[in-house]
Amino acid sequence: MQKRKTLVAALLACVFVMVLGCAGGRVVIGDSPRPPAGPPVYKKAPPPWAPAHGRRAKHHYRYYPSSYVYFDTGRGLYFYYEGGAWQVSVSLPTHIHIGVGGYVTLEMDTGRPYTYHSDVVKRYPPGQTKKKDKGKGKKKW
Repeated sequence: MQKRKTLVAALLACVFVMVLGCAGGRVVIGDSPRPPAGPPVYKKAPPPWAPAHGRRAKHHYRYYPSSYVYFDTGRGLYFYYEGGAWQVSVSLPTHIHIGVGGYVTLEMDTGRPYTYHSDVVKRYPPGQTKKKDKGKGKKKW
């Protein structure tokens, strides 16, 4: 009777190990498996103000680097810096002039484009931008 219990226990242990192996259970002792050979692949990330991949931007702006002005094309609003704070208006003050073609198109998830102004200025410094895209669509990140 004792031999029979030992034999059944050993048989159950073998079946358990076989089932664990077939089910994909894996036990790694020591070093973990090595990653595939080859250099790492890095993708260029979009700028911080750009919408995430596959997501549509809520706001489209024309940014005029020469005067640090944003124009929200959907709402018809200008954002400009004056008197130590950002101002919002449907028209620009007479002393702020923007060039007709000197803008870049930005797509943002925020209704406050000046939130990322320091990043935008680094990417588009005054005097360094090209003329607007003529019928080629918006800048994509």
